[in-house]
Amino acid sequence: MELAVFYWFFPNFTIQLGRYSLKTVEPCHREQKKEKTIYKMNHKWNYQPPSQEHTEAAKALAKETGISPILCKLLLERGITSAAEAKRFFRPQLNELHDPFLMKDMNIAVERLNQAMGRKERIMVYGDYDVDGTTAVALVYKFLQQFYSNIDYYIPDRYNEGYGVSVKGVNYAYETGVKLIIVLDCGIKAVDEIAYAKEKGIDFIICDHHVPDDVLPPAVAILNAKRIDNLYPYDHLSGCGVGFKFMQAFALNNGIEFHQLTPLLDLVAVSVASDIVPIMGENRVLTHHGLKQLNSNPSVGLKAIIDVCGLSDKEITVGDIVFKIGPRINASGRIQNGKEAVELLIEKDFSSALEKANQINQYNETRKDLDKTMTEEANRIVERLEELADRRSIVIYNEAWHKGVIGIVASRLTEIYYRPAVVLTRTDNLATGSARSVSGFDVYKAIEHCRDLLENFGGHTYAAGLSMKVENVEEFTRRFEAYVTEHILPEQTSAVIDIDAEIDFRDITPKFHADLKKFNPFGPDNHKPIFCTHNVYDYGTSKVVGRDQEHIKLELVDNKSNNVMNGIAFGQSSQARYIKTKRSFDICYTIEENTHKRGEVQLQIEDIKPSEE
Repeated sequence: MELAVFYWFFPNFTIQLGRYSLKTVEPCHREQKKEKTIYKMNHKWNYQPPSQEHTEAAKALAKETGISPILCKLLLERGITSAAEAKRFFRPQLNELHDPFLMKDMNIAVERLNQAMGRKERIMVYGDYDVDGTTAVALVYKFLQQFYSNIDYYIPDRYNEGYGVSVKGVNYAYETGVKLIIVLDCGIKAVDEIAYAKEKGIDFIICDHHVPDDVLPPAVAILNAKRIDNLYPYDHLSGCGVGFKFMQAFALNNGIEFHQLTPLLDLVAVSVASDIVPIMGENRVLTHHGLKQLNSNPSVGLKAIIDVCGLSDKEITVGDIVFKIGPRINASGRIQNGKEAVELLIEKDFSSALEKANQINQYNETRKDLDKTMTEEANRIVERLEELADRRSIVIYNEAWHKGVIGIVASRLTEIYYRPAVVLTRTDNLATGSARSVSGFDVYKAIEHCRDLLENFGGHTYAAGLSMKVENVEEFTRRFEAYVTEHILPEQTSAVIDIDAEIDFRDITPKFHADLKKFNPFGPDNHKPIFCTHNVYDYGTSKVVGRDQEHIKLELVDNKSNNVMNGIAFGQSSQARYIKTKRSFDICYTIEENTHKRGEVQLQIEDIKPSEE
């Protein structure tokens, strides 16, 4: 299930990096005495000062680790309480990966795969058409192809077959003599389709990470850490991550050295970043080493995408995957067919890969145009909704919209209105669509509450897909709104910037920045820290920049040090006049590497407000 919501990685993505301004937001008045709540137009800054106990614990950890107490506070918030845990966090090791055989049904899955190979049965690797699904198919196919040749792969067509296991896909497998299907990033709800395959003599191994129903499909093995009866110690793997664990188990069982799996970690990193799953625990280990692979020796297909994205001469981060690499892989399934993405990811010849990558880049340009047009249309529909200010959700339907882009449009609406959003279009005789959510609200549960109106649904806390009869759209809209109104918290419907720490410029030393970089890779459950500094001033050289004069390039000082800090405030040129008055103001920001002056830092200003008198 694809995701296009990014506020975990950039906590204020909806405020600063979105194309549109937020509307209809309401401030949340909290009663905790220690919590400061600062308002700036539609933006709210939340800062929870640490308790005395938390401060003392941070100081103790700082003595133990030699790291700033400010950063030790952030470590404590991530559940890291000792120097040994901090070392593991900063230096994730592949030997920390869990034993794959702890996952329920893993031994059965490996045994069935070995049996298929021993009998020379035809095997099909089947996956979803998004980044997670296509990287998963590429990973399993590439690895198994080294040892077995009677193997094929299949990606369903978004428009002719829809999400997940399809009857058409099963029929194709039967016609081509397939006896075993390994399905990745989908399948956990395909009860009828897998029963149909079983009647045709085709076995399934499911590798999925979506929330299962009470009734599981009649597969030979179901690898899913979210199963109620599962004891695997980590349940936030991506679909590609589950596929990797399956291949890890297969390798262990067959005496294949682990180093033969490590070249595949770049695909896992791309899937984890693109599917916006938590980057802590096992995912942190996989992503850390996947990024190493991506930067040092990426696969031919990914190298071609990196070149097309213009990332060849820089260190690739999770943000680059989320905003550049992932959308291009996704565009194949949105505009044409996800199979083209797999063809690129398994390509061995670079010139051929570059040709495929350029084609996918063209799909991405088409996707951007559709995204812009449909978002503008959706925005006009929402603005005409009755009692918009009182609504806690958005559900809109347009039968003419392009199915491949509605998930992105749903994300845009959550950015604009900060409400859970469902966007529907018509596919054959059904209204099909995508849902996206705001931070902290489980949109999957809201959809599940309306399941009697649905033909199909599936997904995560923050993103889901669904289909229903067209005549049910009105009732679904009413019931979805009622559920959201009852369960969403007021603070989840306003634009919030969560401040991690209040600091002064004198705190931002080279060692502080070096230690902060060790928190990478950033993502859900390990977001990039937002700092706040009060009473800063323009050094006298700040200026408006950008093609449309929309940004501010800042040089700032505070009254507690002689440090002059460089900063960039994207899309905030309206603040320039106040800044030039020489009066003090407060800023919240992330600390970034200055790409033009290696070794120096630059503040990426998230918001600016006049200092309180």
